Amino acid sequence: MAKPELSYEEAREQLVEIVRKLEAGSVPLSESMALWERGEELATICQKWLDGAKAKIDAARAQASGDKA
Repeated sequence: MAKPELSYEEAREQLVEIVRKLEAGSVPLSESMALWERGEELATICQKWLDGAKAKIDAARAQASGDKA
């Protein structure tokens, strides 16, 4: 069974934690690489949420502009 998609907030919080660990430099290289890869996945999830929100806003603006015409 596929894992449910994370919310934007969940993905962002996990990404922030990964960045903290990587910036601390206290994890071995192999773990750093795994964290980096997970961070890339989380960044993609966040971007999908942001792109979806932007599309909704753009659609609402276009509809509002069309209603005024």
